[in-house]
Amino acid sequence: MKITILTLFPEMFSGPFDHSIVKRAKEKGLIDINFINVRDFGIGKHQVIDDTSYGGGVGMVMRVDVLHEAIKSAKCKVQSAKCNEKTVLLSASGKTFKQQTAKEYSQLDHLILICGHYEGVDARIEHYIDEEISIGDFVLTGGEIPAMLIIDSVTRLIDGVITEGATEDESFSEKNGMLLEYPHYTKPQEYEGRKVPEILLSGNHPKITEWKKEEVVKKTRRIRPDLLK
Repeated sequence: MKITILTLFPEMFSGPFDHSIVKRAKEKGLIDINFINVRDFGIGKHQVIDDTSYGGGVGMVMRVDVLHEAIKSAKCKVQSAKCNEKTVLLSASGKTFKQQTAKEYSQLDHLILICGHYEGVDARIEHYIDEEISIGDFVLTGGEIPAMLIIDSVTRLIDGVITEGATEDESFSEKNGMLLEYPHYTKPQEYEGRKVPEILLSGNHPKITEWKKEEVVKKTRRIRPDLLK
């Protein structure tokens, strides 16, 4: 899978993708992460990439013409069945990124992520992207950190990146009914008077499986009751 990041600050990514699972996926050739500096497509000798907002307002707005040129440079040069790609703008006003979104992205051949900045992006960009995504109901200074989070989430779902079946019981998985994962325990069996549930030490696997199902609902009801709706 190829991932292309359109950003004004490619140097921000120098560390996050050089460790752990993402690093191993790169070494295996399962993902190829590329960067395009949007400023390379800026206007004039000063490489201007933003301007004031028509109608007034605080802050600068990223120009649609500059971003469109950057997007065109990132896209597959020949559109074909072997180029299943999606262009995504990262902004606070997009639809919320979820596990199902990550799963869909992991099936792509090419994912293009645009890191928004300043007051926002000229609204006409919607004609040159496939969707707009937010990582939550809050505002950040730019799309670089959301891009890191999304790439981490997507990478681990690509076939061959982690052990087969390792994601089946996770929070928000289909097997768990899109609810939270059951609680886990390890050694010591008792710590400061708090013991591992006896059922997990029983060796009765059908009962343990039933316990896990019950705990999925209990934990979700306690922490994220909205998911039970």
